[in-house]
Amino acid sequence: MTEPTPPTSTRSEPWADRLFGVLAKGAALATLALLIAIIASLTISAWPAISKYGLSFLTRTTWDPVQEDFGGLVMIYGTLASSFIALLIAVPVSFGIALFLTELSPSWLKRPLGTAIELLAAIPSIVYGMWGLLVFGPVLATYVQQPLQAMTAGVPYLGALFSGPPVGIGIFSAGVILAIMIIPFIASVMRDVFEVTPPMLKESAYGLGSTTWEVVTKVVLPYTKAGVIGGIMLGLGRAIGETMAVTFVIGNFNQLDSLSVFQAANSITSALANEFAEAGEGLHQAALMYLGLVMFAITFVILALSKWLLASLRKNEGAKS
Repeated sequence: MTEPTPPTSTRSEPWADRLFGVLAKGAALATLALLIAIIASLTISAWPAISKYGLSFLTRTTWDPVQEDFGGLVMIYGTLASSFIALLIAVPVSFGIALFLTELSPSWLKRPLGTAIELLAAIPSIVYGMWGLLVFGPVLATYVQQPLQAMTAGVPYLGALFSGPPVGIGIFSAGVILAIMIIPFIASVMRDVFEVTPPMLKESAYGLGSTTWEVVTKVVLPYTKAGVIGGIMLGLGRAIGETMAVTFVIGNFNQLDSLSVFQAANSITSALANEFAEAGEGLHQAALMYLGLVMFAITFVILALSKWLLASLRKNEGAKS
């Protein structure tokens, strides 16, 4: 009787494990070093503007390259306002798309509709910008802005909110174009996280007589809240960092005359795209680099807030259980 052949060991050699560990650690450290290098280079390049203006740069509205007098409030406001409008539009639309694709859509429609939504993310941003300027802008001015201004003329606060020349470009136009651009990202992430919810949980809720809305709000969303917030943050990061589409439709106006949503303004990315190539060495270039550093800080704050929100949700969930 022959002895059975012992199974061949597939365990990797110790040196291979050590090499893999070193490579993984090196990749992590390289990423951290790159991040520190970017922050350091931005700070060094922006130091002339930082030393002259300090934090008052964040509250100054003047931007005059001729007199070398700079402030970043107009760009910061334009970036935050257009991104907020984009989220205000994109999040509920993306939620509805994900809900329809995972819970309500017939099986024959799920694949083509999901593919069509994902294809929106492949359209170049400059195409969105051209469409927004040549097609959406005139429609917005004629059928939205002018009627709103006629309805709210003389009304306190609302009249100021919708004031401005009816030309179809401004903060609201930029927000709508950004919303169209980030809907595919948020909707795709929401759809994917909705689909990982265990079917048993949903079937149990349906068996107890829950409606589709109750299943989504009481079962699916609590189970997938981390992924949903991650998708929203992904869309927000995409909106804040967008350049070409915003440059076409925001107006590139470096003054803050009012807080109207139809007011032409500027964003950090559009200011960098328009002026960096022509900015000479000195305070102008340093001010633009300061804007880049502010953009970096805004992104960091948003990421920190999302992490804090997720931690709070987990803490509250643990306390309830």
